[in-house]
Amino acid sequence: MLAKCYGGTINGVEASTVEIEVYSVCGTSSFAIVGLPDTAVKEAKDRVSTALKNSGYSSKEEYAVTVNLAPADVRKEGPIYDLPIAICLLKATKRLNTEELAEYAMVGELALSGEVRRVKGILPIVMEMRRIGKRAILVPESNAEEASVVTGIDVIPVRTLREAAMYLSGEIKIEPRFTDLADLVEAARESGDDFADVKGQETVRRAMELAVAGGHNMLMIGSPGAGKTMLARRIPSILPPMSVEEALEVSKIHSVAGAEKGGGSFVTQRPFRAPHHTVSAIGLLGGGSHPVPGEVSLAHRGVLFLDEFAEFPRQALEVLRQPLEDGHVGVSRAAAACDYPSRFMLVAAMNPCPCGYLGDPTHECRCTQRQILKYQQRVSGPLLDRIDIQVGVNAVPVKDLTGLPSGEPSSAVRERVMAARRIQTERYRGMRGVLTNADAKSRDLNDICKLTAKAAEEIRKTLERLNLSARAYDRVLRVARTSADLRGDDNVTESDIMDASGYRMLDMKFWA
Repeated sequence: MLAKCYGGTINGVEASTVEIEVYSVCGTSSFAIVGLPDTAVKEAKDRVSTALKNSGYSSKEEYAVTVNLAPADVRKEGPIYDLPIAICLLKATKRLNTEELAEYAMVGELALSGEVRRVKGILPIVMEMRRIGKRAILVPESNAEEASVVTGIDVIPVRTLREAAMYLSGEIKIEPRFTDLADLVEAARESGDDFADVKGQETVRRAMELAVAGGHNMLMIGSPGAGKTMLARRIPSILPPMSVEEALEVSKIHSVAGAEKGGGSFVTQRPFRAPHHTVSAIGLLGGGSHPVPGEVSLAHRGVLFLDEFAEFPRQALEVLRQPLEDGHVGVSRAAAACDYPSRFMLVAAMNPCPCGYLGDPTHECRCTQRQILKYQQRVSGPLLDRIDIQVGVNAVPVKDLTGLPSGEPSSAVRERVMAARRIQTERYRGMRGVLTNADAKSRDLNDICKLTAKAAEEIRKTLERLNLSARAYDRVLRVARTSADLRGDDNVTESDIMDASGYRMLDMKFWA
């Protein structure tokens, strides 16, 4: 007898439909799985057989079973097909009485006891099953919260194989799970360190506000203990909240990677990723023999913080150039070609030299000129060209700390950032893939940046003084546009150009 239901397979952060077909006839006991399965899928026959017996579905008869996972030319990976194979096998051997199996989709790994275990990539699979019109999908109980944010399809949580079979045969009822993602996003509040704790550092605080308001990449250079990491760790407190669409987009990536924080099921706050400087190029970019998203994709719509920037392997830093420019990562392997979104804000921090005290007024630098040059050249010119805002961080003298007032709280800064983001949302409405000034296309800059006469003259002087590349020139304009947005001004003035060009001075100071 033939039985069929539906599941999904992951390619990048998207899912495609897989039809699970099981055919059985009485005869010599055999179990074959076809349809380009990997090792984990082939091993499903042992997990399924044992789970069926331990769930009370042993049979005196022997069956020759053939499982086909269609389409046959798409590689199937992982244990996500255990549950649908087991249910179809029960139907094909007449141990499950239901006529509507083809209306259901199923995903789940089986334990030998019959328990249904959590799987990765549930969110894009549920969205794909909704697209093809399935009325319900059976998912592991531990995946139900994540899956239930998708509307338009019933999400049925099951704990065991027997519970799934009894639900399908009508013996028990299980209420569909539903979670209102809009309410969760609305209720999300960014927690953590507050800028009110920071004394002094007004220049860096202003640079960070500008960077977050326009989504610009940022580099901080300063001596050890100047406060670079402390300041960067406070950036999440001024990030604008995510929209529902952004939350779904980011959650799909984390679902595929299996990187939900603390066992959570979806992401309602902008990611803040801070990998260690020993991370590999694949760890940053993504890939591997079975491609998974890297740090640049896990930071999508959020912040990627690279502390000790110059200590990262040169190869790892150079792979950042394409995602910084294009906003996505193409990973090609013999087994698969995947595309991962990676529209993130890069925040980097580094010392000016190996000992860290070049230019420090209280410590003497012990490095030779050759050591300094070699250290700074770990960050290449093309990569530096893609960083819009470069700022020096000077340590606040300890004797001055007690006399300085507390800084402006993050809540006040965040209000200004959100006001600037609202202006940009309206400006780029209808432009695909453009949400902030940092995303703006070069061809649109003349229309977006309405320069006053004095501003046009200032940008000409800036080009001559700094000898900027065409890319750096565009980035100065984008930062100037953000500076005007923070003031609520439609025109880019001379002061905005001076403000933006001032954040390119480290090009001349350290890399000239």
